[in-house]
Order: sequence, then C-alpha cells, then structure tokens
Amino acid sequence: MDRGGISIIDQQKDAIISAVKKITQGEWKVLVVDENAKRILDNTVKEADLLNNNIANIERIEEKRDMNPGMDAIYILSPQPHIVQCLVADFERRRYRRAFLLWTAILPKELSDMLRGAKSQIAGYKTLLVDFYPRESHLVTFQDPYSFPVLYHPSCNDLVAKHLQTLAQRIVGICIALGEMPKVRYYRPKNPTHEAAVLCTHLARFVQKELDAYQSFDPNFSAPTSRPQPVLVITDRSMDLVAPLVHEFTYQAIAHDLLPVKDGEKVTYCVTFNEGTDKAEEKVMELAETDSLWIENRHRHMIHTIEKLGGDFKKFLESNAHFTKDSSQTTMNTIKAMMADMPEYTAMKELYSLHVTMAQEALRVFGEDKIPDLAPVEQTLATGLDDDLKKPKNVLDQVVRLLDQDGIKPLNRLRLIALYILYRDGLIPEDINRLLAHSSLPQSEADKILNFDLLGAQTTHGLKDARPAPPPLFPRTTINIPQEEEYITSRFEPAVKSMLEDLCRGSLDPDSFPYTNPPPDVAEESLASQASLRSAAPRWASANRRQVENRQRIIVFMAGGATYSEARACYEVSEKLNRDIFLATSHMLSPELFLRQVGDLSVDRRRLGLPMDQPKPRPPAHIFDPPTPPAPMSPPFGVGPGGSRSPPVGVQPPSNSLAAMTLNGPASQYPVPPQLVNGGPDQSGASIPPDSGKPNKLSKEKKLRGLFGKKK
Repeated sequence: MDRGGISIIDQQKDAIISAVKKITQGEWKVLVVDENAKRILDNTVKEADLLNNNIANIERIEEKRDMNPGMDAIYILSPQPHIVQCLVADFERRRYRRAFLLWTAILPKELSDMLRGAKSQIAGYKTLLVDFYPRESHLVTFQDPYSFPVLYHPSCNDLVAKHLQTLAQRIVGICIALGEMPKVRYYRPKNPTHEAAVLCTHLARFVQKELDAYQSFDPNFSAPTSRPQPVLVITDRSMDLVAPLVHEFTYQAIAHDLLPVKDGEKVTYCVTFNEGTDKAEEKVMELAETDSLWIENRHRHMIHTIEKLGGDFKKFLESNAHFTKDSSQTTMNTIKAMMADMPEYTAMKELYSLHVTMAQEALRVFGEDKIPDLAPVEQTLATGLDDDLKKPKNVLDQVVRLLDQDGIKPLNRLRLIALYILYRDGLIPEDINRLLAHSSLPQSEADKILNFDLLGAQTTHGLKDARPAPPPLFPRTTINIPQEEEYITSRFEPAVKSMLEDLCRGSLDPDSFPYTNPPPDVAEESLASQASLRSAAPRWASANRRQVENRQRIIVFMAGGATYSEARACYEVSEKLNRDIFLATSHMLSPELFLRQVGDLSVDRRRLGLPMDQPKPRPPAHIFDPPTPPAPMSPPFGVGPGGSRSPPVGVQPPSNSLAAMTLNGPASQYPVPPQLVNGGPDQSGASIPPDSGKPNKLSKEKKLRGLFGKKK
C-alpha cells in the first residue's frame, strides 16, 4: 500500500541535520537540548547522525553541566519561559564560548527580549519550525491528546484562541518541511447546532495568516514546480463521529482497537519469544517505519494479512528447507514453533514472531468479544444500508438482541448504542436510559453519549418532535461495492476518504469546504483539478519516477484526533488517484480513548489535568548556583579537530553585524527570516567560521565520542 516518494519523517530529519551541519562545518561543538526538543529529535534523528556531524556531546539544558568556555554550543530548544531562563543562566555564566540558537517553534517577543543582554554571545539564531512528530511517512501527530478537551469542552473557551495559534504554527511547520505553500480549504458544517462549528473556520484563518507571514519573509520559498498546487484541508472530529466507533478490520486499526498496543512517543507491543520454553523472553517491539512487515500489511484486511504472513513464511521455509521437513503446514501456531529453532535469523525471526503473535492474539480477541456478531449491525448503522445494500429493517430488534447477548464487552455495548443513536439522529431520553439499562451499563455512561451534542450530533429530541433527518455530508453509493464476505463487514468508509476523492476529482462542495482565499473562478479550479488527475495517471513504466515527483501534495489536518481507519483511507486515495496525501492530527484515537474523551467533556475542568492549568514549569534551582571553575585543559587538547589549534578560551568580540542584531521579531510573529529553516544567512548576520583543518579522522571521531558521550 505505501509507495515511494517523499516522507515527512525524512523531511524533518533533513531539516534538523542540515541546520546542525551548516553550523558545525567540520568543527566540534556541544549540542544542548531541552526535554521537549529531545523528544522531537529522538522521534526522527538518531544520535549517531548528530555525532557524525561534529557534535562532541549532547547535554540537557535542565541538568547540571560542566563549564566549557572553550567550545561553541548549538542549542536546540523549545520556546518555553523556563527554558529561556535556563539559557539566560548559561549566558550569565558564559558556560560556552558562543551560542548558536535553533528554536523548534517561534519564540514569542516577550521571551526573545530576555536575550537582549546576551547579543555578544549569540553567533546564530534560527527558527526550525519542527514542533511536530512524524509517525509514518505520511502521518504526523502533535502528541497532544489534551487538544480535544481544549477545543470542545465548554469550560475551555478561554484557552481556544492561543491553542489555535499553536496548532496553526505546527501545521505551517509541516507545510514548510514539505516545501509547500498550499491553498487552504476548511470544513464548514451546514446548519450547525454546536458551538465548536466555527472551529475549522477560525483555525483556517490562523493558518492562512501564518502562511502569508512566512511567504512575506521568504517570497522565493516555494519554488516553481511541475506539480499541481498543493492543498491543505482543515477539518475536525465533528465531520465524522462514526469512524472512531465502528470496528475496522484492517491490521493496524484492529491492533490498536483489540490489543494492548502502547501508543505513546513510540508505538510498541510486548511479545514473548520462545514461549513455553526455558528460553522464553519478553521483549518490547516497536511498530515503526523500519519494520517492513508492518508497512506491507498494516492496511490489509486481517484475512489477507494472515494469508500474506503465512505465504511469506512458507516461501522462506522453501528456500531454507533444513528448518522443517514439512513446509506446507504454516498455521500461526506452527510458524511460532518453527521460529524458536531459528537463532541465526534473529532479526527476521523477531519480526515474524511479533506479527504472527499479534495476528493470532487479534483473532482470539475477535472471537471472544463476539465481534463477528457485532460487525454486520455496526455496518448497517454506519452506512444506513443492510448487507444487501438496501434500506435496513428491524434495526432496533437487531441492536437489542446484541445487547442481550453474553460475551459482548461493556465498551462494545456502548459503541453499539452510540452508533444507533447517531443512526437515528437522536432518541427521547427515556429510550436512551432503557438501552443503557438493557445493556447493564451504569447511567453515568449516558454522558459519553449525550456529550456527542458538543460535537454537532443530535442525541435527544422530544417525543413529538418532527424533523427530517439531515442529509449526509457525502451521500453513499452502492456502485462497485465488492460482495465478498470480508467486504460486507467493511462497507463503511471514513468521511475523509469521500472528501479526498471529491477533492481530487474537482467536485468537493465549495459551500461545505470553502477556501480561505477563493480562486477567481471555482469552476476553472475544478477543471484544473480534473486535468491534474488525468496528467497524473500512470502511462508507462519508464515514467514512474517522474510520476512520483509530479504528484500533487494534499495535507489533511484533523483537529480533535484522527483514527487509523482515516490514516488508511489517506494512503488508499494516494494510491488510487496518484497523489501524495499527508494526514496530520493532534493525536491518534482508539475507540476507547475517543469515548473517554467525549465523556470528559462534561466533567469539571479542574479534573481534566490540562497542562495549561498546572503550575508553570520552573527552571531547576541548580542553574542559579555559582559556576564551578572548569578543570585545567590538558596539553593534547590544545590541538583541535583536523590538527588545527583550538580557539582560545574566552568570548570572541562580536562582528559589527552581530553587534547590530535584533532578537525581537516583527509583528508577524516570525523572529527570523524564514529562509533559515532551509538554509540561508543567520539572522544575526554573523558568519560561521569554516573548518580550519583537514577532514577529521574516524579514529579521532571515535575517541571524542568516547570522551564526550555514548552512541545510541
């Protein structure tokens, strides 16, 4: 499913590494990071990538560090008040010779003003705009689940404007990393009933303002290209409330739904190798882009995933016949048993063991939780069509029978009730209570359903209320729906898939998805989209590379969290319509997390534990301690890398241009020229000294690594 081409992981990594290389230029420097910046680096950059570019040591600004006035420091920092205080303390103690400042996001003026007294020590200053976490080649998260309550909780209105500004800057950071200046469209619901209906409108305006500001600082940023103009579509969770509730049967989605997959800074699963033997060993494995089996199978239906794993393993056995006398028996259990006898193929063995174990466990839970019984009714409620693709009958009877059935977990009962209420466009409150009681669910669970009102759903109505059901945002079609059994239980597709298909075909409703800057002629814009669709269609094998490079890029931002079914849909439309589609969101949702967050929309704000309601982080007390004098340098260190003499200890006098530098940015929020993100002069105007010696020897590099830090 995943194809070659641009990867947001590589783009962010290249932006960081190139910024470091531009500063080091063959001379050793210390790298200083804070906790948040380190998380960003750890997500895409290996420590070896930094050490191989003349980074002698990596230090944390919040921790105690030795004085090192004879060496320059590169700071990669997040723009937080307590981090800037730590930086000021370094300047006051002249901890390093000179400082090159790289900010992960825009430094507010009030914080940049704190650095005015240290201009003589600042040799370079850039804003990288890398405050986001690529998870897959075309999937980005902000690792911020608190975004959901900030956007939708009625008591958080005072936090929304600042949060939208932060979201806008992160979204623009993704655009900059991809080298794109897109047109912006956004979701505008028709006849909205909820306060957050204006969320996408306001966020789109924030984003457009940030894009315009960036373009004004770097008019040549987005170079002419043969690709069609990129598009950024801003939508939010209210566009599709069904996707987080329905069971999805592709491998990645079902793993996050049914298995204890840890979805934190890394996505991991704990697997036991050599289970049932005296060599049994538990190991936490990462589900990452480096795992070829994961990439190849994550968007496959579970049936085909199991077939593919078994088929691939059978091929391996046929090419290594000494492992078994009978390679035809490749069930999940036999594969696991054979794996225990393959010590010399450790890496391959671990990957197959991981995915065979996950597939086997998913099938077990799938059966135990009666999901085959739930799936047909869920699909009917989600699509409004029965198995025969006709208007369903006796839906309530089917729902009640399932609620009566033993073995169905409380979470799945609640998901079913929520789907039924969305399908009916609301019930009278008494009927909701009856369904909860029939399910043996506590009345407290009602909040998880009634709070859907805050996301634009109609959950309740009066007994005699008569109103037509609202038309669907994307009318469902029964054309070309496969009739195979696995597809009958996978008829539902997330709204984002229909949105992208309409966008690529030039038929996306401009009333529901207007532009921030409307084109002169929307009809002409539609024709251009259709023309680009034709020009992007595959024609001959030799043009594959050009087709990849010429694909239009589309960025979808889903405020309030996205699902793995929506990520899968983006990849599928990319493949089908020859586009590069990137999904960005605050955080990834599982059904359980989604329902919990919806339920929390009615709890007291003080119980949410929002970071912005907590005491502000303070710099550690030790940064105010008197500095420890540096240890005398031994004679061998008088010789710098490449055989050159080390620069003299002490602060170098600033150049005229450096002395004249200003750190407070213009009113548009950009404190540095945007070209600094992808190269160009430093804001300070200071030149970075070139390498003064010969290329460093590998042996010397290893020696310095041994002295200053360990490799990951």
